[in-house]
Amino acid sequence: MPRFQQWLGTAIQLPPRALSDRPVSPLFPLGHVLATPKALQLLSQFDVPAFTLINRHVTGDWGDMDSQDRWKNNLALVHQSERIVSAYKCTRTEGVERITEKFVVVTETDRSWTCVISRDEY
Repeated sequence: MPRFQQWLGTAIQLPPRALSDRPVSPLFPLGHVLATPKALQLLSQFDVPAFTLINRHVTGDWGDMDSQDRWKNNLALVHQSERIVSAYKCTRTEGVERITEKFVVVTETDRSWTCVISRDEY
């Protein structure tokens, strides 16, 4: 079983009304908007709503992707030939320690779903 199917099976659908928290001009349809329980738990520790990452993703801010992956995303916008994948780092301070976690947002090739996952789930 491909790894993405493992986390997709546990993902929670997010309410559409949360998308309207900030007006955005989407570059592509998101389909069903989902997040894994682990990603939601970690995002809450960083005080970052999942839709902050989704809004960045849907407006073409690919986050911490390298130039080749950015190019693939831009190509996928035009041809709908690939998944669109973004990655974002969130950092918080706990005492004197800085803790960083990476999150990935994936939109399926057919644009039927978008899911926020933690980096180690990808």
